[in-house]
Amino acid sequence: MVSEYDYIIVGGGMVADNAAKGIREQDPEGSILVVGNDVDAPYTRPALSKKLWTDEEFTTDKVPLGTEETGAMVVTGTTVTGLDRDAHTITTDAGDTHTYRSLLLATGASPTQLDLPPSERVVYFRTFADYRRLRALASEGTHVAVVGGGYIGTEIAAALSQNGVTVTLVTSDDVVGGHMFPETLAREFHRSFVDHDVTVRTGVKVSSGQQSGSSVTLTLDDGSTLDADAVVFGLGVKPNVELAEQAGLEVDNGIVVDEHLRTADPDVYAAGDVANYADAILGRRRIEHVDNANEMGKTAGRIMAGSTDPYTYTPYFYSDVYDNGYQAVGTMSTELTTVEDWKTPGKEGVVYYLDENSVLRGVLMWNVWEGLDEAKEMLKSDAPRSREDLVGAL
Repeated sequence: MVSEYDYIIVGGGMVADNAAKGIREQDPEGSILVVGNDVDAPYTRPALSKKLWTDEEFTTDKVPLGTEETGAMVVTGTTVTGLDRDAHTITTDAGDTHTYRSLLLATGASPTQLDLPPSERVVYFRTFADYRRLRALASEGTHVAVVGGGYIGTEIAAALSQNGVTVTLVTSDDVVGGHMFPETLAREFHRSFVDHDVTVRTGVKVSSGQQSGSSVTLTLDDGSTLDADAVVFGLGVKPNVELAEQAGLEVDNGIVVDEHLRTADPDVYAAGDVANYADAILGRRRIEHVDNANEMGKTAGRIMAGSTDPYTYTPYFYSDVYDNGYQAVGTMSTELTTVEDWKTPGKEGVVYYLDENSVLRGVLMWNVWEGLDEAKEMLKSDAPRSREDLVGAL
């Protein structure tokens, strides 16, 4: 089959949904094709590790985003295998060829995997299908090992432990969250898991794993083993750049785009997890969080349909674990110098992250829900900051 579209979006995630809606803001009539390898049409990804586990009123029927309401043709379970920029065509593993006027690469990212292949009991958590598989396993008394102390690992460990599941959390940090949070906060964060009966294995990595029947055995790098009914991995992701590379586009930790989210090809754009863009405040980077997917996707759609406004938005990120929540902007790493400003130590306050020149590079607001715009304004300056400058600033 050969078909023609004004706009084609490769990838079926939240970027695609927002891009389709952005296109419609500029062009009510142009034809849109959204084609992705996910078996589900675009859905709200954050709910997979948050609300679906903790809010009884947030049911699975609230997860789809309704991309079809834009009039877009949404094709799921299909991989784009080729991009011919000269011919303005894409080809799929279903044997179809589609032509485009403007193309958006919203191919996202894929979970980092070990030698242990995914299965019904081995989940590299990323998709709605992964949620359904894990939910089917998460009965009371089931033992699930969660590997990874970052955003996904900590959220999933907390979610499972609040649903009657026996959880072991494996992290290479000496304290849960130790790579992101200063000592005072990391200790409190760690304690929240212990208080919810999560067994925490710190300072270790998984060397190998093996599934045998209804159990999975992990071998850790200290020589010990861990048996569980299932294992969930949250070890980060890698941007899906293969299609861009095949098409000869510039790739450097993602697909390189300009301030209009355009690649070197004027008719090909990239947005979301896969895009390496020049942030107006933070500098060139690639961001994997939902706020960026929403705002960048919408902007990309508008630009594809004729807008001349650049992408100048600086995204934030957030997480909810047990009774704690945070929002942050910039770089959050204990490789930087931290300045803490607590209203209640480890419970409510702000952490500032500074580089070797005392320039502010990141702001974390822990159980603080105001001041995000002010934090972004602070990050615009390259002036050195002292503790006295920062304490009480937000």
